[in-house]
Amino acid sequence: MSGINILLIEDNEGDILLTTEAFEDSKIAHHITSIRDGKQAISFFEDLTDKQEMPHLVLLDINLPKINGHEVLAYIKNNEKYKSIPVIMLTTSSAEKDILQSYKNHANCYITKSIDVADFIKTIAKIDDFWTNIVSIPVK
Repeated sequence: MSGINILLIEDNEGDILLTTEAFEDSKIAHHITSIRDGKQAISFFEDLTDKQEMPHLVLLDINLPKINGHEVLAYIKNNEKYKSIPVIMLTTSSAEKDILQSYKNHANCYITKSIDVADFIKTIAKIDDFWTNIVSIPVK
C-alpha cells in the first residue's frame, strides 16, 4: 500500500501531536487530517464529495466536545457510504459501558490510551503496523 488517509478525531492537542509523530516514523506514507470535536467530524463526512478522498481509517476519541465519539461512530456506521471505513476507538476511557457501546455501534476495535508517552507511541506503531501491513482495508 502506498499510503493511507487517516482521519484523527481527537480534542487533546498532545495526543494529536504524539499520534501524528508516531505515524510519521512509519515506512508507509500517511496523510492525517485532525478534527477536534464531534460536530466538526460529522460535518466533515456530510461535506465529502465523490471527488474528495474518503479516509481509509478513522481514529476516534469518545470524550469529544459538542458531539461525543459514540454519536460520531453511530453516524459513520449507520451511513451506507461510510460504514465500511474501519473505525478504531482510541480513548482514555476503560469503562465497560463505553467498550460495550462502541462495539454495539460497530467499532472495529477499542483501544485504551496509555498515559505513558512511550507506551502510547508503541500503541500507535502497532495500530499502524496492523492496519497498514497485516489487514486489507478498502482503499478506493
